Amino acid sequence: MANQPHIVAICGSLRDESATRVALSGALSGVEDAGGTGEFLDLREFDLPLYDAGDRLAGDAEELKRRVREADAVILGTPMYHGSYSSPLKTALDYCGFDEFEQKTVGLLAVAGGRFPITAMDHLRSVCRSLDAWVLPYEAAVPRAHSAVRNGKFTDDELAERVATLGEQVVRYCKIEPCPASFESEENIGAVD
Repeated sequence: MANQPHIVAICGSLRDESATRVALSGALSGVEDAGGTGEFLDLREFDLPLYDAGDRLAGDAEELKRRVREADAVILGTPMYHGSYSSPLKTALDYCGFDEFEQKTVGLLAVAGGRFPITAMDHLRSVCRSLDAWVLPYEAAVPRAHSAVRNGKFTDDELAERVATLGEQVVRYCKIEPCPASFESEENIGAVD
């Protein structure tokens, strides 16, 4: 199919059998069901040292940035750690900037061992908005991951459907017309250290 939207899913978990990986795979199935193509960006495959503003192209940063920049939309997936998103995802996002995210649609997915990982998604939403991305109102949370995912599959069909719907929604809104420039967006220039 010509002009298929291309969506990248960035996984903030480094564990082999993480529920975040399972959930992102489910979201990418939704992307394909909606007529898009999906690419799983496994941060374990990138050499990304802790971000240092003095070396913005360290390791594989340029490759990560290129793949995000070339995507039509992004899905960010993270386990919730101490009420927020993971440090590997933080490092990846620190290397990216306006060139990768401005006016790009972003879908959010978070996984928790306990109750809903709302604060992790709120924190990601704030980061993406500061980069002038368009963050979908629809988001997918996977609470109680130890029982929600077993042997690489969801145990709850309704939850699996919610995660797949995130992928479908990202495709549906990946070409949304951006908002007109505002005073605030012109003042948001990022770190200058």
